[in-house]
Amino acid sequence: MFTKQFWKEAAERAVKSAAQAVLGLAVLDGGFNALEFDWGTAGGFALGGAALSILSSLVTSGFGQSNSPSAVSTAPEEPDYDPAVHGE
Repeated sequence: MFTKQFWKEAAERAVKSAAQAVLGLAVLDGGFNALEFDWGTAGGFALGGAALSILSSLVTSGFGQSNSPSAVSTAPEEPDYDPAVHGE
């Protein structure tokens, strides 16, 4: 959690979460009209989504791969060894 890579990945997730929060607000509002859209409220939703994303990245930093905000390891798994395949 103390690496530049961790914070780059956490920031990417936060930006995506902020965008998703604004999109969710626009859909729940019944449509999107940029001239009548409440941009202040949208900013609050975006900030809230980003903050929750950063918090979840911090909480899950002890799981998955080290120095990653993901709880899931992205390392390739070792294939199962099948003795029959190897003539044993």
